[in-house]
Amino acid sequence: MMFDVDHKTHYRYSLPVVQSQHMIHMTPRTTRHQTIVHHSLMIEPAPSMRQEGLDVFGNRLVFLEIEVPHKDLVVHARSTVQTHPGPPADPSLSVPLACLDKGIAGIDRGDALDVIRHQCPSRLTVASREIMDYARSSFHPDRPLLEAAADLNRRIFQDFTFDATATDVSTPIGEVFKHRRGVCQDFAHLALTCLRAVRVPARYVSGYILTQPPPGQPRLLGADASHAWFSVWSPEAGWTEFDPTNGVSAAGEHIAVAYGRDFDDVSPINGVILGGGEHTVSVAVDVVRTQ
Repeated sequence: MMFDVDHKTHYRYSLPVVQSQHMIHMTPRTTRHQTIVHHSLMIEPAPSMRQEGLDVFGNRLVFLEIEVPHKDLVVHARSTVQTHPGPPADPSLSVPLACLDKGIAGIDRGDALDVIRHQCPSRLTVASREIMDYARSSFHPDRPLLEAAADLNRRIFQDFTFDATATDVSTPIGEVFKHRRGVCQDFAHLALTCLRAVRVPARYVSGYILTQPPPGQPRLLGADASHAWFSVWSPEAGWTEFDPTNGVSAAGEHIAVAYGRDFDDVSPINGVILGGGEHTVSVAVDVVRTQ
């Protein structure tokens, strides 16, 4: 499948920003399941310095500095991405949880270090006793790892309600778990918290998903949004992705942008500014299937 993705973010400041520096994760990844056909990133006002490279997780990163005073900042990414998902792994054939550490020990040292760092809790994925108990309902020592991960994915989808007004980026995972409400970022963080509580390597995935309008209604341009899900590592299948917001495995209609330990590692735009006063931000995302 082929997709065009248009992602535009517009910051408006009450006072001029004298100088700013930003790190941007808005370039989709090239993976075994997707190929980047085209990507462009437009910045207004034009930065005085712009550098591109890879972060420690292998994501494309753009670092820029703007030195002209401005009251508006526009970051506009356009991408054409082809997805080609392979056959899904059979969850019942994955290694039991009790044998996971032995499976990690058997892989290349460099790969093992990458896997192990995703076993450890991050700032946003520290488990309470209640969350640990919730995780253990899916994970038993003799249960196949991917089967347990799929069960956790299903339970979060069934037990939690999508509510865009219930949380914001600062809401702790304990509050999400208590109130059983949140958005895709919250559900991905909850899954990661559960998985790492039982020492399963898991990473946060930021990206996009193709959405469909309600029956009989036209598709609105710019009405889509960024999406988040999670990925679990097993010796047999490598990284396998699950979407707890929709209760499915992430497949051909999911477009990955960046991988990390949690949202902090892959925020689309972050940085520091001098001046600016108060600000508002608007985001418009459009994902269109072209083939």
